[in-house]
Formats: sequence, C-alpha cells, structure tokens
Amino acid sequence: MQNAVKPTETKESAEATETTESTEAPQGTGHAETAGSTYRVALVAFPGIRAFDVSVVTEVWGNDRTDRGVPAFDLHRVAADTTTPIPMRGGLALLPDRALSWLSRADLILVPGLDDYLTPAPAPVLEALRRAHARGTTLAALCGGAFTLAQAGLLDGRRAITHWNLINLLRTHHPRITVVPDALFIEDDNIWTAAGTAAGIDLCLHLVRRSHGAETAATIARAMVTAPFRTGTQAQFIEHPTPRADRDADTLAAVREHALRHLHEPLTVADLAAHAGMSPRSFARHFTAATGVTPLRWLLDQRIAAAQKLLERTDLPMPEVARRAGFGSEVTMRQHFASRLATSPRAYRAAFSTPPAIGADSPTGSVTGGSNPIAR
Repeated sequence: MQNAVKPTETKESAEATETTESTEAPQGTGHAETAGSTYRVALVAFPGIRAFDVSVVTEVWGNDRTDRGVPAFDLHRVAADTTTPIPMRGGLALLPDRALSWLSRADLILVPGLDDYLTPAPAPVLEALRRAHARGTTLAALCGGAFTLAQAGLLDGRRAITHWNLINLLRTHHPRITVVPDALFIEDDNIWTAAGTAAGIDLCLHLVRRSHGAETAATIARAMVTAPFRTGTQAQFIEHPTPRADRDADTLAAVREHALRHLHEPLTVADLAAHAGMSPRSFARHFTAATGVTPLRWLLDQRIAAAQKLLERTDLPMPEVARRAGFGSEVTMRQHFASRLATSPRAYRAAFSTPPAIGADSPTGSVTGGSNPIAR
C-alpha cells in the first residue's frame, strides 16, 4: 500500500484559491518579496521524480519555523494532473495540490532529480517551465533534474552541472550544454543546477540564503543538522584510488577550527601551514586535496560568512564588522562583497538585517562559516 503525501487542501479549495489570489509580478532576482508577503515555492512533480529530492525541498521550505525567526513559505506541489497521486520509488506517492498554472505565481520553481535520468517529462511541464523562465522566475534543478531542464531546451548554450556520474550522459544527450564538472551548484541566466544528491541540500540552502539571508539559511541548516555551507566541489567525491592514508585529516580539521576561532586576526596561509606543522606548499596541496578549495579561498569564504552574520545580527559600524571578520579595513571588505556576492556590505545589511540577538556583539571566534562552492 502506498504512503501518499497528502496536501492540506482539497482540489476544490486549491482551485478556489487559484481564482481568488491576486496576481503578483514574477520575482526573478532571488530576493525576498516585500514585507508582509509570503515567498512562494513550487515543486514540479511528474512520474519518475526522486523521493529524496522531494523530501529535501519539503524539509527546507515546507516546515513552519516561524518560532525561530524563519519566514513562512508557501510551498505547493505542482503537476499537470492534480487528481492522480504520482508514484515514487520505495512505495511512496506524492499528491499534487496545484495545477501548472500556479507556476505563474511562484517566486521559485524547483525540479527534482529523476530515478531514470532519461525519463521524458510531460510536454505541458516542459512548456510551463519555458514560460516561467521567460517571465524571469528563478528555476532550480536538483541532481538529475538538469535533464528535465535540458529537455525543455532551457540549458542550451548555458552552463550546468549534474551528478558526477552523469556528466558524460548529459554531454552526450545534450551537446549544446556547457557542462561544468566540479561545482556543487551553478547558476546561469537565473537557472540553477546542482550536483548529485546531497548537493541538492547545498543548493536549496543557498537559495534560501540568497532570498532571505545567511541567518535564515543557517537556522534551517541547524534544524536539518547539516552545514549551512559545504567546502569544496564535487571533485572531492569522484571515485579514484586513494594514494595514501588520510593521516592528515585530523590535522587539517584542527587547522580549520583554529582559523574559525581566530578570524579576527590577520591570518595568512603561511600562518595556517605553521599551525599544521607543514611547509606552505605542502599544506596548500593537502588542504586543496581534502577540501576542494585552496586555503586562501577557504579563508576568504569564512571571512565573508562571518561578516554576513555580523551584518544581519548586529548594528556594529562597518569598520568594526570588517575588523572582526578579519578583512582589516572596510574598503577590503567592500571589494570582496562586490566580487563574491555582487552587493555591498551596506546593501546586504539593509536587505537582511534583523534585531541584534543577545550576545551578538561578542567576538566572532565561534561564528560558523563555510566556503562558497558556486561556479560563476
């Protein structure tokens, strides 16, 4: 007997809602809507989608965490046929609660991966995705969901990623796509794609961070018992012979912990190498092999993440934020925000600041950051 994921409304009430809700301009920027409105998220469903990806989307946007300061999200399961449960592997079934027309109201549209990555999506679904992109709505595909976007022609001439084991398959069947092999997720023309399985979690949290700020994403990540950022790229997960025992893992983990506790200090790669008891060249080689990013890139990502948190949770002046995050000066911090986040610290604070939490102006040694493994 199948276990159906039931909607909270009947088909009749859903249709009534669709006819009475006001039409809003599509949001293509990824930023949250104006105060008082609800961010609308659509999960596109059709036979063959992966239950894991459905669960990830539901966990991120489908749980009420308003008691912890997370805004309410309006998540719906959208399909061409809202009357028939959609079977999924493992004896599960998903019952859609909105028709494809609801995509015109969504701020974000998510496409799950597929059990069979060559499964053809229904023609109405592909057409609806094309129309959504033309409107400027953000589209995101998890894992093999890139194949669905490719079927719609939305990835032609664009950069995309999928699970490392499916890269050649994507290249073969869709040669007009520029497949980037090593990112955890990637964006091109407001279309996001993610690498395999757990990278879908990374992408979903990044999309929350992009629309509602780093603190909201971190709160959801803590509830999911996962990291708000993961370091490196999917290259670190590709199967290959291990040339030697990973006896440096504990040392490198200790170095990263040391760096996070001393972000406010002018740390250099040479400082971290000395802490690890290695030469800078040897340290950089082992660090990159273990994390997928260089020590300098990782350190910069931690500083940006720390600054984001301070901008969201405190009213500290910009020079003090820069000092605590280890940038040294407001000018340097502003330059890195512009190059990595395409915004300024002041604009970021204006968009995502919340009332300072108790103890929020304490030293930043315990601020949890992470790298930004996005291909740009």
